[in-house]
Parts: sequence; structure tokens; C-alpha cells
Amino acid sequence: MASAKLKYLSLGILVFQTTSLVLTMRYSRTLQGDGLRYLASSAVVVAEFLKILTCLGLVFKDHSYSGRALSSILRQEILHKPIDTLKLAIPSGIYTLQNNLLYVALSNLDAATYQVTYQLKILTTALFSVSMLGRRLGVYQWLSLLILMAGIALVQWPADSPSDPQKEQLTAGSQFVGLGAVLVACCSSGFAGVYFEKILKETKQSVWVRNIQLGMFGLFFGIFGMLAYDGDRVQEHGMFQGYNTLTWIVVALQALGGLVIAAVIKYADNILKGFATSLSIILSTFISYFWLEDFKPTSMFFLGTVLVIMATFLYGYESKPAPNPSRA
Repeated sequence: MASAKLKYLSLGILVFQTTSLVLTMRYSRTLQGDGLRYLASSAVVVAEFLKILTCLGLVFKDHSYSGRALSSILRQEILHKPIDTLKLAIPSGIYTLQNNLLYVALSNLDAATYQVTYQLKILTTALFSVSMLGRRLGVYQWLSLLILMAGIALVQWPADSPSDPQKEQLTAGSQFVGLGAVLVACCSSGFAGVYFEKILKETKQSVWVRNIQLGMFGLFFGIFGMLAYDGDRVQEHGMFQGYNTLTWIVVALQALGGLVIAAVIKYADNILKGFATSLSIILSTFISYFWLEDFKPTSMFFLGTVLVIMATFLYGYESKPAPNPSRA
């Protein structure tokens, strides 16, 4: 009974986190207001810092709140194993790029289209699992990947609605940028997730310790990217320019995302995780239409969404592949 409660609680939290992150990130990036807008690169850096603090707290809790034990674990697993630690620089750099790309995507795509298109990461993860881990996919899983690609193609199908040519050209360009950002993010998510899974299988380190290592490199790459792309604005107005309550909510939701996924992997199965993903897509669509008012669904979008949701369920139906405790 307790296990069942934890299962559905973790799934409920996943639905809330996924939906809330997408909608608040989209709203915060498109909100028209006075003053400066917060820097996406800065938000990525702060989220990485919060992840490190959270994982340190979890390791501290796992060792009976002993500061000495925490210090010993960090020395043994990080300082005394520099080669193993450096292996995580690759996925960490990719995750940092991915997190920045998600801000670009949601600045140019409505929440509903982003949610559906981002499920393409199922395809990239599957392909990298086959090539890097030697995993075999069943008939249902290959079929689900074909259905997934068809569904996402329909979601991106252009709407046949007359509008102002100048506005239409601007929207098309914006959608192209957003779609490109999502596609690159899907590829990076698939590769980094499988690479991280491979490292976890080769060692016996705690997932939280691994996430601390990822966070350390992520913080370094994030600060480097922030200074490289937004250094002038940071120097002029500070790192926390444009921050408000909504910005901190976005950062907190992004920081907790990987931990929520880890909990779902631990307590739930692929079918229920697919259900949570589908419910999140539906909620994002409704809220994007009725609240944000930046999305007008078409028949092609609905058909594509149904296919994507069906593919999500079908992919986890035949077998339960080894969990991928990535942060993405």
C-alpha cells in the first residue's frame, strides 16, 4: 500500500513539475513588462547550483546527517577518483547546452507544441541505447517510434489560415528557431542520458553523488556560457537582472526536475510514466489555449498529439528497459 502511494505520488509530482515548468518558462519568456528580462544563461547557472545543494542534502540525509561522513564520501568519490569524475564532463556540458536550448525553444514555440515535439527524445534515446548500450528493441517499440515520428510531423504541419504576410513570415521564422532548438535538445538529451546510464552501470556510486559531479561541471560550463554570451549585460546590470518571483519558480522547477524523474524511475513503471507524460501534454495544451492564449489547435495538431501519446504508451508496453536516471 505504501509503495503504491509513493508510486502515484511521484507520478503526480512529475505531472505537476513538467507542466508547471513548461508553462511558467513560456510565460516568463513572453511576458511583456517594464524593466529588464532575466537572462536564460543566468537561470541555468542558478538551477545547477540549487541541484548541487539539493543533492548534497540528500547525501547528508542518507548518511545519518553526519558532516564527517559527507566529507568522507565527497573526498573518496570525487577528489580521489579524478578520472571517473572527469568522465561526467561530457554529459554535463551537453546537459548545460540542452537547458539553454529549452529557453530558446519556449521563447519561440507555444507550450503545447513544445511539449509534444520534445517527446522526440524517446526516439533519440532509443537509437543511442541501441548503438551505445547494445540494447534490443522489440516490435512494439520500433512500431511506437514510427508512430512517434508521424505524430510529431503532423504537429508541425503548417496551419492553413490567412494572416498578415509580414506577421506570418515572422511567426514562421520564430517557429523554425524554436523547432531547431527542440530537435538539438532532443538529440543532446538522448546522447547524454544514455552516456550517463552507461557510466552508472560501470560504477557503484550513488545517483546523488553522480549528480553532484554533473552539477559541478554544469556550474562551470554554465558560468562560462553566461560570461561568453551575456558577459556585457551581466557586467552592466548584474547576474540577477530581471529576476522576480516567477523567475525563481522557473529556476526551482528546473532544478528539481531531475530529482523528480529519479523518484519516478524508482517507484513507477514505464506505463505509468507514459501516462504522466500524456497527462502533462493535455494539461499544457488546455492551459496554453485558455490561459496563455498563444495557441490555436488544428485538426492536424490533435491527430499528431493522439499519435504521440499512443506511441509513448506503446514504447513502454512490451518490455521495461533499464532505467535512465538522467537529469533531463
